[in-house]
Amino acid sequence: MAEIISTIIMVIIAVAIFALLFFIFKNWLKLVINAICGVVILLIASFTNIFPNLGALDFWQVLICAIGGIPGAVILIILSLFGITI
Repeated sequence: MAEIISTIIMVIIAVAIFALLFFIFKNWLKLVINAICGVVILLIASFTNIFPNLGALDFWQVLICAIGGIPGAVILIILSLFGITI
Protein backbone atom coordinates (compact mmCIF):
# COMPACT_ATOMS: atom_id res chain seq x y z
CA MET A 1 0.00 0.00 0.00
CA ALA A 2 2.84 2.38 0.85
CA GLU A 3 4.45 1.68 -2.52
CA ILE A 4 1.27 2.67 -4.34
CA ILE A 5 0.97 5.90 -2.37
CA SER A 6 4.62 6.81 -2.96
CA THR A 7 4.23 6.07 -6.68
CA ILE A 8 1.15 8.28 -6.87
CA ILE A 9 2.98 11.06 -5.03
CA MET A 10 5.95 10.80 -7.40
CA VAL A 11 3.67 10.97 -10.45
CA ILE A 12 1.97 14.07 -9.00
CA ILE A 13 5.38 15.64 -8.37
CA ALA A 14 6.48 14.77 -11.91
CA VAL A 15 3.35 16.38 -13.38
CA ALA A 16 3.90 19.47 -11.23
CA ILE A 17 7.52 19.70 -12.42
CA PHE A 18 6.31 19.29 -16.01
CA ALA A 19 3.80 22.12 -15.57
CA LEU A 20 6.42 24.33 -13.94
CA LEU A 21 8.90 23.65 -16.72
CA PHE A 22 6.23 24.32 -19.34
CA PHE A 23 5.51 27.74 -17.91
CA ILE A 24 9.21 28.51 -17.53
CA PHE A 25 10.28 27.43 -21.00
CA LYS A 26 7.05 27.85 -23.01
CA ASN A 27 8.85 26.18 -25.84
CA TRP A 28 8.26 22.51 -26.62
CA LEU A 29 11.70 21.99 -28.12
CA LYS A 30 13.41 23.02 -24.89
CA LEU A 31 11.01 20.83 -22.91
CA VAL A 32 11.73 17.81 -25.12
CA ILE A 33 15.49 18.37 -24.85
CA ASN A 34 15.14 18.62 -21.07
CA ALA A 35 13.18 15.34 -20.98
CA ILE A 36 15.77 13.57 -23.14
CA CYS A 37 18.60 14.87 -20.95
CA GLY A 38 16.79 13.64 -17.83
CA VAL A 39 16.36 10.15 -19.26
CA VAL A 40 20.01 10.09 -20.37
CA ILE A 41 21.16 11.12 -16.88
CA LEU A 42 19.02 8.36 -15.37
CA LEU A 43 20.43 5.80 -17.82
CA ILE A 44 24.01 6.83 -17.10
CA ALA A 45 23.43 6.74 -13.34
CA SER A 46 21.77 3.34 -13.59
CA PHE A 47 24.22 1.62 -15.93
CA THR A 48 27.40 2.90 -14.26
CA ASN A 49 26.15 1.91 -10.77
CA ILE A 50 27.10 5.32 -9.39
CA PHE A 51 24.01 5.04 -7.22
CA PRO A 52 23.52 1.33 -6.45
CA ASN A 53 20.22 1.95 -4.66
CA LEU A 54 18.73 3.21 -7.93
CA GLY A 55 18.17 -0.41 -9.00
CA ALA A 56 16.98 -1.58 -12.37
CA LEU A 57 15.09 0.90 -14.47
CA ASP A 58 11.36 0.44 -14.67
CA PHE A 59 8.50 2.18 -16.43
CA TRP A 60 7.78 4.65 -13.63
CA GLN A 61 11.35 5.88 -13.31
CA VAL A 62 11.61 6.52 -17.03
CA LEU A 63 8.18 8.20 -17.02
CA ILE A 64 9.20 10.52 -14.18
CA CYS A 65 12.37 11.46 -16.05
CA ALA A 66 10.52 11.90 -19.33
CA ILE A 67 8.01 14.24 -17.71
CA GLY A 68 10.31 15.92 -15.18
CA GLY A 69 13.49 15.98 -17.23
CA ILE A 70 16.65 16.83 -15.36
CA PRO A 71 14.86 17.75 -12.09
CA GLY A 72 13.02 14.41 -12.26
CA ALA A 73 16.31 12.53 -12.60
CA VAL A 74 17.80 14.49 -9.71
CA ILE A 75 14.77 13.72 -7.53
CA LEU A 76 15.04 10.00 -8.31
CA ILE A 77 18.76 10.00 -7.55
CA ILE A 78 18.23 11.86 -4.25
CA LEU A 79 15.46 9.44 -3.27
CA SER A 80 17.74 6.50 -4.07
CA LEU A 81 20.37 7.96 -1.74
CA PHE A 82 17.79 7.80 1.05
CA GLY A 83 16.89 4.22 0.10
CA ILE A 84 13.53 5.08 -1.48
CA THR A 85 13.04 3.43 -4.85
CA ILE A 86 10.18 3.66 -7.29
